[in-house]
Amino acid sequence: MSLVEHVTRKSMIIRPSGRSTDFISPSFGHGCLYNCSYCYMKRNKPTGLSIAKNYRDILTEINSHAWFADVKKPNQTHDEYITYDISCNEDFALHAKYHEWRRIFDFFVIQPIAMGSFATKYVNEDFLTFNPEGKIRIRFSLMPEEYRQILEPNTSPIRDRIYAVKKFQDAGYDVHLNFSPVIVSMNWLDNYRELFKHIQAAKYHFGWKEGVKSEVIFLTHNEQKHFYNLENNIPGEDLLWKPAIQEKKISQYGGSNLRYNHELKSDYIEQFKQLHEDMIPWNTIRYIF
Repeated sequence: MSLVEHVTRKSMIIRPSGRSTDFISPSFGHGCLYNCSYCYMKRNKPTGLSIAKNYRDILTEINSHAWFADVKKPNQTHDEYITYDISCNEDFALHAKYHEWRRIFDFFVIQPIAMGSFATKYVNEDFLTFNPEGKIRIRFSLMPEEYRQILEPNTSPIRDRIYAVKKFQDAGYDVHLNFSPVIVSMNWLDNYRELFKHIQAAKYHFGWKEGVKSEVIFLTHNEQKHFYNLENNIPGEDLLWKPAIQEKKISQYGGSNLRYNHELKSDYIEQFKQLHEDMIPWNTIRYIF
C-alpha cells in the first residue's frame, strides 16, 4: 500500500494565523513522510500523506480571499503582501515531487497581493531552478545539530540548511529562520550558542542579503505522542518529556499537551533573547513564545 494518496480536498477553510503568516491556506498536503519525535501531525496521522488533486481549487480560494481580506499592513508578517502558510500540515519542500509546485509558486508570482510561505527541514535544490521573485518565503527550521540527529532523523543536516540561505536568496526567495522547537536541556544555551556561531559565520562567509528574520517557538509536547514514542522506540523522550519543568495545557482541539512551566518559560525566553542579541543581533526576531 502506498504511503502517498491523491485526494479531493473538501475543506476550503482559510484560517487566521497572525504569527508566522497572516493566514493558513487549505492543505495542499496533509501528513508527513519524516518521523520527527515531536511532530504534531503524527499525533493525528501517524503514517502516510494525502495530496490535494484539486490544488487549483485551493489557489482559487486563496485568490478570492486575498482580494477581500481585511489585513492591516505593514505588520510583523510582511510590510506589503498578505501572507499565506501553504504548508501548515506537511513539509512542502520534502513532498514537492508529489505536488504541482511550480504551478503553485507561479500563482503567487502572478497574484499581486498574496505571498506563499512555509517552514521546512529539507533543502530541496529543485526549487533553485525557479525564480519566485520574492513571493515565496522559505523558513528553514533550525535547532542544534545534536538535537536534530535525535529528534529529526533523515532530515537535512543543520549545516546544509544554514548554507542554503544564500542559495535560495540568490534564486529569488525570501528566506527566514525558524528556531522551532526550542528544546531546554542541561546545556541548552551552550548548544544554541554553537548554532548561532555557525549562523554568524555563514552570514559573513556567504554574504547573506538583508532581511533574514526569524521566529522562535519553544517546545510543546503531547502526552499521546509521548506514549506513542515510548511504545515504538522512537528516540528523544529524554529531551522532550520533562515533567519537572513542564505543565499541562489542553489544546484548542482537546489534546493533553505539555509546555514549559509559564514562570520558567519567561526566564528561558529572556535567556534565549539575550544570547541571540549578543551573537546575531542583525537577525530580527519577529515573534517568540
